[in-house]
Amino acid sequence: MAKWTFEPGHTAAEFCAKHMMVTWVRGHFKNIHGTIEFQPESPADSSVEIEINAAELWSGDADRDDHLRNSDFLDVENHPKITFKGNDVQLVSSNAFKVTGDLTIRGVTRKTTLDVKYLGQWPTPFWEDGVDKGPMIRAGFYAETTINRHDFGISWNPTMDKGGLVVGNDILITIDVEALLLE
Repeated sequence: MAKWTFEPGHTAAEFCAKHMMVTWVRGHFKNIHGTIEFQPESPADSSVEIEINAAELWSGDADRDDHLRNSDFLDVENHPKITFKGNDVQLVSSNAFKVTGDLTIRGVTRKTTLDVKYLGQWPTPFWEDGVDKGPMIRAGFYAETTINRHDFGISWNPTMDKGGLVVGNDILITIDVEALLLE
């Protein structure tokens, strides 16, 4: 089975939550680390491990970012990493899979299924210290899932008039991965 490593500078995760019942707020994580065991000819035998530094969250508003990092939400002081480890792969088509594994947020682990699309692979240049040391084989993947934040102990939420919520319960998560083939 071919082994791949995430290229952190070209891999990102995003979360999206309903805000004040009328719009969506997005947050991002860059510098994501992970590995994939994957061959296009036998995707059912694949596995993935992802690690996100929760403190590196960015939503574009410093005060909101600080609030999301504190104990009302991610509690990064006590739970600095968000992880996913999965190897239960169901084929949907030749380039689409459902990968089920353990998602850990805030120290709580739940089975979660990612809808994954394999975007292909290509030999590419690979610059290091200004020198092209390529070609390097790169592969692309896109994954998404929706979780209920309460399942992970994230329940802060004042109510508004008429019972509206400040933060929606369902959180859409997307992950864009650029992976490098390890020799």
